[in-house]
Amino acid sequence: MIGYIRFADALSAWFGKAFAWLILMMAFGTGYEVFVRYVLNSPTAWALDVSFIMYGALFMMAGAYTLSRGGHVRGDFLYRLWSPRWQARIDLVLYVVFFFPGVLALIFAGWKYAARSWQYAEVSVNSPAGVPIYQFKTVIVVAGVLLFIQGIAQVMRCIIAIRTNEWLAADEDVQETEDILMARAAEAEKDAHP
Repeated sequence: MIGYIRFADALSAWFGKAFAWLILMMAFGTGYEVFVRYVLNSPTAWALDVSFIMYGALFMMAGAYTLSRGGHVRGDFLYRLWSPRWQARIDLVLYVVFFFPGVLALIFAGWKYAARSWQYAEVSVNSPAGVPIYQFKTVIVVAGVLLFIQGIAQVMRCIIAIRTNEWLAADEDVQETEDILMARAAEAEKDAHP
């Protein structure tokens, strides 16, 4: 099980980090649009659509990565008081009852949606530029498949936690800036007053 969990975490991380580069593309596209609109007085017909497409793809493809790192929002005012064994039992039930049916619906409905879009080479109706969007509809299916793969890993984490009463920790690859700054400040304080 641990081998599969590591595989799923690595796969989710790879896709999450690869699609994170869309943030730079969005920033460049928006900056370009602001420049040509306000400096050159020549707005583009495609910038708004492209920013929506990039943001949507980033949002969808980050789901499995966020799940692998335990980063989704959780209403844990009671949950955090329970033992890992009980947390895992509740999580396991919720994965089976809600998560997997929802993800399977996303995959199957997304498949139909993307297939129709590819059939008629769908373009955006929101802009005069007619930006093609059919290829981005495929992101729905890919994101669903990645969530399904990661969901299986999360179920395995639950099984391990039920057996051992400890959660198998996810890899730490990102830290909050404020945590880094606080750690540096604590080190500087310790160095200043040995």
